[in-house]
Amino acid sequence: MYDAIVVGARCAGATTAMLLARAGHRVLLLDRARFPSDTMSTHYVHQPTIARLARWGLLDRLTATGCPPLDVARWTLEDVTITGCAPPVDGIRTAYGPRRFVLDSLLVDAAREAGAEMREGTKVTELLEEDGRVAGVRARGENGVEFTARARVVIGADGVDSTVARAVRARKYEEAPNLNCLYYTYWGGMKADYEVYVAGRRAIGVVPTHDDAVMVGIQWPRSEFDLVRRDVEGAYRTALEATAPELAERVRGAERTARFTGTGRLPNFFRQASGPGWALVGDSGFHKDPVGAFGISDAIRHAELLAGLLAPALGGEVPLERALDDYAVRRDEDAMPEYFFNLQAAQLDPMPELLDILRVISGEQEQVDRFFGLIAGLYTWDTFFTPELIERAGAGRNA
Repeated sequence: MYDAIVVGARCAGATTAMLLARAGHRVLLLDRARFPSDTMSTHYVHQPTIARLARWGLLDRLTATGCPPLDVARWTLEDVTITGCAPPVDGIRTAYGPRRFVLDSLLVDAAREAGAEMREGTKVTELLEEDGRVAGVRARGENGVEFTARARVVIGADGVDSTVARAVRARKYEEAPNLNCLYYTYWGGMKADYEVYVAGRRAIGVVPTHDDAVMVGIQWPRSEFDLVRRDVEGAYRTALEATAPELAERVRGAERTARFTGTGRLPNFFRQASGPGWALVGDSGFHKDPVGAFGISDAIRHAELLAGLLAPALGGEVPLERALDDYAVRRDEDAMPEYFFNLQAAQLDPMPELLDILRVISGEQEQVDRFFGLIAGLYTWDTFFTPELIERAGAGRNA
């Protein structure tokens, strides 16, 4: 009998398993993949999440893999360019953009070291129920042999098409249609910082990553997906030239080191976060367009939230169902403001009001850094968009 079974061992699942195991609980971690393995990702990890990795003793391991530090952000939204860096979190001002086969494996290893039992190449086929609550899983291991395992709570961290979410019939809400499509690849032999360009309903993200490679990803409106995928490289280079000519020049002098990876499926939704004997974390619980590069940070932050509430409940300090209910409320309170901001950003058409504010602060480094801190999650929208700043932006617009 396990305290928790975690289905899905990438960022959200491995982090949840690690933290629960470190708290002394018996955890079973399952994934269909074998690690190390890659997955689609925008790579960027914001500073608060890097600070979490440092607290957990994992940042040194990440830096030892050769992942380059990212301490400069360069954003160009239409005709406004700002350069800066979010303020430090626990003394850390550096972001990173790791490849997922590195980051996910690092977290899986940390979960194992904490005492979690890891079974790779394992597919969950069914949830067990008992007295109206989830009580475990039935699964097929990598050798094809089926087994059952019981637990006080089953946690779905198995992505957008979550088996756990489907089995418990977790309802969706605050859904929005697919707004964009995305393709990215990696380039060698070019210099870059963390860079973002948005213009002409195109969004480009640039993230230096492992092996001296630079990930350059481009988003188009979803309505253009069929046209883009007919000639991905042609559409990609056309978008670079039109949206970021200087970046396009750097790319022309670089070597493409991988195929193009992309999708037209970038859903926006929340799912019910918990119920009797179960919880969802990471993309299984809510997902949004990758335009803000929030996915990894959201997954790890909410894994910490879930584990922090479950650990005392599994230890008998509070009722388990209360902890699960609290998680659902607190996850939504945390995620909703960013979710709706991200939906607006995913229109690929920066709000005039935001551009006015960025024009006003573009020569004020402290304010620019605070804006990047807002994007990183250090401030709320209300604490950044103060009445004084809004008034200044309005005056600048009318001047």
